[in-house]
Amino acid sequence: MIILKTENLKKHYDKDIHLVKALDGIDIEVEKGEFVSIVGTSGSGKSTLLHMLGGLDRATEGKVYVDGKDIFSMADDELTVFRRRNIGFIFQNYNLVPILNVYENIVLPVELDGNKIDNNYLDNIITTLGLSEKVNNLPNNLSGGQQQRVAIARALAAKPVIILADEPTGNLDSKTSQEVLGLLKITSEKFNQTIVMITHNEEIAQLADRIIRIEDGKIVRGDK
Repeated sequence: MIILKTENLKKHYDKDIHLVKALDGIDIEVEKGEFVSIVGTSGSGKSTLLHMLGGLDRATEGKVYVDGKDIFSMADDELTVFRRRNIGFIFQNYNLVPILNVYENIVLPVELDGNKIDNNYLDNIITTLGLSEKVNNLPNNLSGGQQQRVAIARALAAKPVIILADEPTGNLDSKTSQEVLGLLKITSEKFNQTIVMITHNEEIAQLADRIIRIEDGKIVRGDK
């Protein structure tokens, strides 16, 4: 079952007198439960692509389908609600709320949507990510690796259709990066969670089920 699909996706910017083609006709498909890495150098268009996939920015041309729904056909308010309910994000800088403890950060997306918390599912996530003894801690009392585990737990908590991870180990040392990515892969398999991760790190990318390479706004290898 295809969870994520793009059709001729383009994002162009006018920069001075030049037209910059950040994305230039991207066609990809991602199956349910698949863990995909999108790899590219700085300026290749991978971050722009992730923003398009998550509806954080709108395309110049083309379509993005998440769970069969054309996200760019939605009005801004509708897209905001859809994104909160269906797309989980993991960012390089964690983006945790500093005044909320670990547990409160994890359940925040669920509570914002007014949904009931699935405590058994949540306990399973917290245990899997090794956060059971940290649930009452504030983010500034955690290491970078622990904060990123909280970010992963938060992304999983709302049971999204897909998780988009933007350089999730960019601020971590090599050992911690491998640990966090290992946990991300474990959670992907355990909860049958679809994950698309962008990275410039070839070693980290190898942990995914499939690698898509992007250069100069175009897919060069790995697309279906």
